[in-house]
Amino acid sequence: MAANIVRFDPFEDLTRLQREVNRLFEDNSRPGASRTAENTVQRSWTPAVDIYEDAGEVILRAELAGIKQEDIDIELSGDTLTIKGDRKFEELEKRDGYVRVERTYGPFQRAFTIGIPVNADAIKASYRDGILEVRLPKSEQAKAKKVQVTAG
Repeated sequence: MAANIVRFDPFEDLTRLQREVNRLFEDNSRPGASRTAENTVQRSWTPAVDIYEDAGEVILRAELAGIKQEDIDIELSGDTLTIKGDRKFEELEKRDGYVRVERTYGPFQRAFTIGIPVNADAIKASYRDGILEVRLPKSEQAKAKKVQVTAG
């Protein structure tokens, strides 16, 4: 009776995991991904956003580098602010000899619940150096009021 000796490889599981992760990132047939005529992958993507609040307003800043101002749509419905846009593949940069295309192209949509009443008529948005800034002034009822304590 001969016993088979199996060599233990402590990195076998790690190697298999690495292959699976690579396959996931290289798989362009996932839902939400499509190939364009330029042979680039077009996926829905999510721009980075910072939101902060001060005494008088809520300020949202979104990183939208490479998007034209006219391709950005901002809408306030109730207490939900929605930002939509589309980063198009740059026709001027189209070349047959691309070695690598890593930037993501295609449409995006982000929606945020503000959670406090804002003055919708006074909302301002500006776009400079690839950063969209939306200023949402708080309505008077949302602003904190100082209450005087009296002796009673």
